[in-house]
Amino acid sequence: MKYKINEQSFIARIAAWNLRSTQMAIVIGNTIHLHNVSKKAFLDNKSWFRHELTHIQQFKSHGYICFVCKYLYESIKHGYHNNKYEIEARNAELNEDFFP
Repeated sequence: MKYKINEQSFIARIAAWNLRSTQMAIVIGNTIHLHNVSKKAFLDNKSWFRHELTHIQQFKSHGYICFVCKYLYESIKHGYHNNKYEIEARNAELNEDFFP
């Protein structure tokens, strides 16, 4: 799977502030934006890496605009934690067969 990583991303900083988190990874398209975590530390955390790779796959499967709309709808209707795309990504965290 093709991906890019952007360390100390302003986008991830805003997401961290919004979610009241000290560290953040957020995917937009095929780029993983990081805040307050190094690329190495992120990649070493296999479950977190699998979570974000799942979001890249979701962008690819649904298309950029369509996925953003569906993700926002799910978040508004069910909340961030109960968003079906977040549930899918959390389920992938421990699945070693899903991603390396």
